[in-house]
Amino acid sequence: MSGAPDHHPAAVPSSPGDVLALLRTGAARTRADIARVTGLARSTVSQRVDALIAHGFLAEEADGSSTGGRPPRTLRLRTRDHAVAGVDLGASHCRVALMDIGGDTLALREDPLSIADGPQAVLGHVERTLLGLLEESGHGVDALQAIGVGVPGPVEFSTGRPVDPPIMPGWHQYPIPEFFADRFGARALVDNDVNVMALAEQRRAFPDTRYLLYIKVGTGIGCGIVADGRLHRGAQGSAGDIGHIRVGDLEDPCRCGNSGCLEAIAGGAALARRLADLGLEASSGSDVVRLVKSGNRDAVRMVREAGRAVGEVLAGLVNFFNPDTVVVGGALAAVHDQLLAGVREAVYRRSHPLATHVLRIEPSRTGENAAAVGAGILAVEHALSPRQVDRVLAGAAR
Repeated sequence: MSGAPDHHPAAVPSSPGDVLALLRTGAARTRADIARVTGLARSTVSQRVDALIAHGFLAEEADGSSTGGRPPRTLRLRTRDHAVAGVDLGASHCRVALMDIGGDTLALREDPLSIADGPQAVLGHVERTLLGLLEESGHGVDALQAIGVGVPGPVEFSTGRPVDPPIMPGWHQYPIPEFFADRFGARALVDNDVNVMALAEQRRAFPDTRYLLYIKVGTGIGCGIVADGRLHRGAQGSAGDIGHIRVGDLEDPCRCGNSGCLEAIAGGAALARRLADLGLEASSGSDVVRLVKSGNRDAVRMVREAGRAVGEVLAGLVNFFNPDTVVVGGALAAVHDQLLAGVREAVYRRSHPLATHVLRIEPSRTGENAAAVGAGILAVEHALSPRQVDRVLAGAAR
């Protein structure tokens, strides 16, 4: 799986975790490669590699390319015995993906579920689902190395606790990581859903992109930021909350208590309300999508106008951040022809030519499973980070 580990593997290339990072990134494939890249003695390399093999992180096998003599033996990540989970909690759905530590999805389940039911009900459902997926894939609970969770609200990433989430009543400061640690003995990393969507998009669809913005246009509007290949969360975790940036002189009331916010102008719920005022059957972003796909002219016009409003805000972000890729996802991205037309029109009109010289604005390629997969990638990158690998091996040695 592409993407950077927690720190550059060449920084301190002496521990088993650093050695594993070299193999993951392709900087080395054999014991000899590791010795050459790191300058470590062959005996030290063997100690590190043997520890990783003993704990099931690595496998070593002949690569079949020898033309005579002893065939070279290559090292590869052993994925069979280690798993992670990616959990996507939306306003009205729950997706749980069980993945191996190579990033491949082993099993996935989606259920309708209201986030407003509260943490005990929702996380209890996740617990039962995850236990079922582990059994279905032939893994025990002890195979689970880490759990990633994406939620539709602000999160203090250092603690994994939601902070005043508008559509998550009862979740403020709820200790989600502790819930999973008590039941699975695994570390849970909790993040805003747009951040994990951005991670999935960059790692899976645009691995060569170092500076990426992921714009989610659904009921609300948010932005995930990848800077130099890493998620950028800001000081407390609220970076990318663009849905409450004021747009123009409009006074549409927003659920945050202010007026004229981007979300109140261009979010799926706002568009649905305006279409309902025209006598059309619409109560959600999915209804807006349905009307656009059926050719309703009012819906098509409103989505294009919404794209322009998003583009007005995005133009400022492009000038400020200078990404090379902008990805548009979320429910309204299902009608990306109309939405992106408005977005591109505003961005290219209002952004500096140098900032848009190589800029591409694309629809999401990871689709509806982006948040679950992205949360799983978050868990994989934690489980295989040098610090965590060293911690696991040190614990096993006691």
